[in-house]
This record gives sequence, C-alpha cells and structure tokens, in this order.
Amino acid sequence: MKKTTAVLCVLLALCLMLTGCGKAAAPEIATTDYSAAENWAYYAEGEGKEVDLFLICPTVDMNEEYNMSMDDERTKASFLGALNMERGLYEEQTRMFAPYYRQGAMKIYELSPEARESYLELAYSDVSAAFSYYLEHENNGRPILLAGFSQGADMCYRLLEEYFGEDELFDRLVAVYGIGWPVTEEMTKAYPQIRPAAAEDDLGVVISFDCEAPEVTETFINPASQKALSINPLNWKTDGTVADRSENPGSCFTNYDGGISAEGAELCGCYIDEARGVVKVTDVEAAEYPAIVPGLPDGAYHVYDYLFFYRSLQANVALRIERYLAANAMDAAA
Repeated sequence: MKKTTAVLCVLLALCLMLTGCGKAAAPEIATTDYSAAENWAYYAEGEGKEVDLFLICPTVDMNEEYNMSMDDERTKASFLGALNMERGLYEEQTRMFAPYYRQGAMKIYELSPEARESYLELAYSDVSAAFSYYLEHENNGRPILLAGFSQGADMCYRLLEEYFGEDELFDRLVAVYGIGWPVTEEMTKAYPQIRPAAAEDDLGVVISFDCEAPEVTETFINPASQKALSINPLNWKTDGTVADRSENPGSCFTNYDGGISAEGAELCGCYIDEARGVVKVTDVEAAEYPAIVPGLPDGAYHVYDYLFFYRSLQANVALRIERYLAANAMDAAA
C-alpha cells in the first residue's frame, strides 16, 4: 500500500510538472542596466551635432548559443567592429548612441521564424530599454535617426512599432535606415508609422533593401513567398527602373576600425525585382563576393548591402537631415 501511494505521489508530481500546475514561476531575466557606461558601445559620440543617431548592431555572435552574453568580451569586440564598419554612413551629421545588447546569435536563423522569435524578443528587450534610457536622459526633443543593418534593422522596426505611434515622437524622426531586413505590406498595415521611403528626400520613412544576384530566387531573409518594400539605393525609385553602374558614386569596403580598405566608383548598378521587392545587383560576379553568412546561397549579397552603395547612402543621409532641419526651421519661423 505504501508503495502504491508513493507511486501515485510521483505520478501526481510528474503531472503537475507537465501541466505547469504547482510549478514555481520561472525566474525573470534581468533587464540590462543602461545607466552603466559599459553597456554602451557608443554614447553621445559627436557632441555639437544637431541630430541624434540610434545605431543598432547586426548579428555578430557566431557562438553555439541563442543570445549573446554581455560578459563575452571577444564577441563584444566584434560587435564594436561591426558598428564601426557602418558608422561612417552617419557620423558626419549625427551624435551617436549604440547599445550593446543580447542579440540573437547566428544560430537562431537556423530556426523557423516562429521558433526564433523568443530569442529576438530577448534581444529587443535590451534595445527597448536602451532607447527608453536615451529618450529619458539624452533626447530632449532632438531629431532622431534610427539605423541598423540586418538584425539591427529588425530591431529598428520594433522600435517604430513600440515608440513611434505617437505624433510627438514621430515628428522627431528624420528617417530609418533599415538595411538588410525587409519591410512588408503586412507590417505597414499593422503599424502605419512604418512608412517605406518613396523618394530620395522624404522624411519619417524607412529606407530598406537587401541585395542579390539576378539568378537568386530565395533566401531566409527574403523567402520566395514574401514581397519586400524596397527603394533603389542609386536612383531612389521603388519600381524596376534600372540604375546603371555609372550612377554609383562609390562602393566602399570598410574594416573593423571604420577605415576604408578599398573604394571605387561605378562598381555596380542595380534594379528592384518587382515580384519579390529585393534589389538585384548587376555588373559583379557572385564568386568574387561570397555570401559568407551561414545559410545564404551563392549570389546573396547581404553582407555587401551598404558597402556596394556606400557613397550614395552617405550622401542620402546628409540630404534627408538637411531637408529635415530646413523644414523644421521653416515651421519654427512660421
């Protein structure tokens, strides 16, 4: 009898574990403290500039884990290096803020979009906490430029969803450079503040595109069934109009110090594939520009998205900031 009772107790305990009944709540994961200087890669870098840049790093964590550890100094060095590679697009006109965050590691992109979401939610909890800290302590009504590449672009869209539905903050938004991660029509319907760019100088919009060779038909970034809402980074059109390589003022290949290791004008042209919304790059050979990212096919030029069009993007950032400041000066004078 005692043995039977013991077995029943074990079975009851097992049942409670499986159903979650009687189970202690899982410990909450602590939010990263953004009042601590060590949790920022860059903080208020570029004093005297009129516009603030909130810059979010792409995926650099290649470890066998699902989220980056904030104690991993080696990966944080790569994190800083990746920021340096793209900061030159923005730093001449902006005061820069770039938080370290528990980004999703490359491993999560082996999972389905649904399965990877919990790891991206953890990453975004840090990004949101950092942005909230910045708004409270540093913004003071200043214009904001959001920018991120790849996972960083994904995080930018999440900031738009959470924070920029209110007119007061949206009015401070110069633009969002969400390069390397798609905006879709579904996103714009759910969140009207996500507004794809339609010209070279519109404001409060998202500049988004991802690059492929003409023969590529699908990647995990841009599935065949999905249409991205992109803009051509050379002619600033949203249709299939081809931008000739002669329209490309300069491709720049940067390093982890932020320096330019190679530069040349008229390397490539491009056009938008109107069926899938991706940017197709012409005049280069896929073998010379390997995909590098695990899971991407030959001809996926994702890692070259901003490098191929560096000078064009750099000039566009300056133009949009100029137009924003001019428009607001006129409003103030009216």
